[in-house]
Amino acid sequence: MIAPPPRWVRRVVLAPLVVLLAVLLVPTSIMLALVVGAALTWLLPGRLRVLRLLWMLSFYVLWDAAALVVLFALWVASGFGLAMHRPWVQRAHVTVARWALAVLFWQVRWTLRLRIEIEVDAGARLPDVPVLVLSRHAGPGDSFILVDVLLGRARRAPAIVLKDTLQWDPAIDVLLGRLPAAFVTPLARRRPGQPGAAETITRISADLGPDDALVLFPEGGNVTPRRREQRIAALRARGKDVLADRAERMPHVMVPHAGGFLSALDAVSPDAVVLVVAHTGLDRLVTVKDIWRELPMDKEIVLGGTLTRVADLPADVEGRELWLFEQWERVDAWISERDVDRPVVRTRRDRSR
Repeated sequence: MIAPPPRWVRRVVLAPLVVLLAVLLVPTSIMLALVVGAALTWLLPGRLRVLRLLWMLSFYVLWDAAALVVLFALWVASGFGLAMHRPWVQRAHVTVARWALAVLFWQVRWTLRLRIEIEVDAGARLPDVPVLVLSRHAGPGDSFILVDVLLGRARRAPAIVLKDTLQWDPAIDVLLGRLPAAFVTPLARRRPGQPGAAETITRISADLGPDDALVLFPEGGNVTPRRREQRIAALRARGKDVLADRAERMPHVMVPHAGGFLSALDAVSPDAVVLVVAHTGLDRLVTVKDIWRELPMDKEIVLGGTLTRVADLPADVEGRELWLFEQWERVDAWISERDVDRPVVRTRRDRSR
């Protein structure tokens, strides 16, 4: 994707444009959705999918603009940013994030007909210690869903490391820029001296408190046949044929990258816990064509998780990498048990058998 513009452009140009667009949409968005949506829906197949899409896009613009107005008010209340790092200001931003996502998912559930169920082993409440959340990455929106659950049900302040392309969204850019989160620039575009993912994760992990949760996606992207093949080939290139064979028996997930996880473990408090999250329900939604085909989604998103104390993990790097690999095997098995009818992602080697 295209790199985001400089910070001053995002604040002085993009953010005001979103607010202006929302002001123009307030008297017209419903009429636009009804008239254009009804006309196009008559011509195109599906169950009011154009109407739903137009309404959802209009709602998102209004949601983004409302968040920006509230965030601007908080900036003024903090002494034009001078007290931005005070505890009360940070708590206010966490509250804004919690309510903003609650409103967004209220609309998503109603418009797209999504249901979200939670399955967590070993109790429904997280202990009062820092949490490292390791989640599979499949389909759009899984990071939003996970952060919404952490904010709303777990009452945690999530710290998340994201690609810098998400800074094109002004509300996400401003809000996460004021929380213990970070946007990472890919290596190909990174300036000399600019911190990468490992350095950023180390910094955030060291500051995690008992009410915080760091969210990581070890797969690094959605599962595709090409990416899955590349991960398995990388294992074989390192002489890890046994792990490569095991990876080929995991059709729903990719071999996880351990770098960010290891950086977090080295910096986080030793009394922290690791929450491994599996989910199913968004797997078919990878491309724009997939999302269009599935509207309205009528889906149930199921999240499950297991807790492990950091103190119970292997102490050595190789042992921790193997532990993470084994967790992804369990995630794959969990998905198979709950979504047996979904298509799996197969490599050429799989298909030749």
